[in-house]
Amino acid sequence: MVTYRLGSMPPDATDTKRRILLAARAEFAQFGLAGARVDRIAEVGQVNKRSIYVHFGPKADLFDLVVAAALGEMAEEVPFTAEDLPSYAGALFDYLTVRPEILRLTTWAGLERSEASPGEVQAYAPKVEALAESFDGAAVDVLSLLLGQVTSWQYVSSALRAHASEEPWSAERLQRHRGLLIASVEALVGVAGDRAQGSSAS
Repeated sequence: MVTYRLGSMPPDATDTKRRILLAARAEFAQFGLAGARVDRIAEVGQVNKRSIYVHFGPKADLFDLVVAAALGEMAEEVPFTAEDLPSYAGALFDYLTVRPEILRLTTWAGLERSEASPGEVQAYAPKVEALAESFDGAAVDVLSLLLGQVTSWQYVSSALRAHASEEPWSAERLQRHRGLLIASVEALVGVAGDRAQGSSAS
């Protein structure tokens, strides 16, 4: 049995992992997979580099875990409501407005990974399954169009945002965009629902 002298107890692995993951999320969100440096994650997380590899393996594995965890947290904090997609779109817009690092992480993942990790794929599975009940074979299309609308203001060219009548990230501007987003998703749901019903009838 291993014994420890008083005052030299082993560190709490749970706390160590938490600090690594927080530091890794910030690092990957800013620099992506290729640009991220393990030594910076170690410095910010107040751990040594070896502990990162021991707990999470190679940098690429840590990146995949961070992205999947971010998607999982988002799913918990913004419950998916297949029966009320406009409200879901508004709530997701609000969440991503205050948590821009989530979009940066998923953008880096799309740019730097040729295939999505199993964790990322699984994050979308319940949503697609829920939408399939109403939109049949168009579930993936509906979700992709919805997400594209939700993130349109974040992803649009800064040159276009410069033409906004108010400061692009002001509360007034964001509320106006949110209102139009909800109306747009309402239209999407109506059109997709009509087509799904028409397809079933034929």
